[in-house]
Amino acid sequence: MERFQSRPERIKQVAEASLKRLRVEAIDLLYQHRVDLDVPIEEVAGAVKELIDAGKVKHFGLSEASAEIIRRAHAVQPVTAVQSEYSLWWRAPEEDVLPTCEELGIGFVPYSPLGRGYLTGKIDEHTTFDSSDLRSRNSRFTPEAITSNQAVIDLLARIGTQKHATPAQVALAWLLAQKPWIVPIPGSRKIERLEENIGAVQVELTEGDLREIDHAMSTITVLGDRY
Repeated sequence: MERFQSRPERIKQVAEASLKRLRVEAIDLLYQHRVDLDVPIEEVAGAVKELIDAGKVKHFGLSEASAEIIRRAHAVQPVTAVQSEYSLWWRAPEEDVLPTCEELGIGFVPYSPLGRGYLTGKIDEHTTFDSSDLRSRNSRFTPEAITSNQAVIDLLARIGTQKHATPAQVALAWLLAQKPWIVPIPGSRKIERLEENIGAVQVELTEGDLREIDHAMSTITVLGDRY
């Protein structure tokens, strides 16, 4: 698909179009939102480096990239941020991506930090999704999976009761407690949800809380795939 193509000329074309639409002189952070396996990452990083040298881009970001890809890109043009899915119920980045980011001094930006809304505790087996909603085709959001995964919500609610916080705030506070260079990006269409999410910075999880959460999650098998 055209929107996933990362040929150097395409990157420069898209960057120029973005500058015109945004009416700015430079893009603060230009992400390659998905790795294009048909284009060597060195060429992608090189194209972004040229844009940075020209003053049209300030920083380079990757999304859903492996540790190997991150290292190869970083060798050509320093990577400022890596954006990938990461939450209490999807912790794959801990295997090698997070250690790589820490080693290279790269910030990490978890998307779907609330598990596409599930970790808010507002979804139950009676919740329905419009056909245009990705969750309508996601195996983690079948009635069976929603019921089975309730143990995760029960855990967040239990900790939340102790902290006078909501399950969503605990889930975000857990991410913030992992590393100081981790900055989750929860999405919301409602101002009250935005205010709730911001309140997560006031929730302090102790080492004991984090151990309790990790131990409890180690006993829970999450049903369904993330996509």
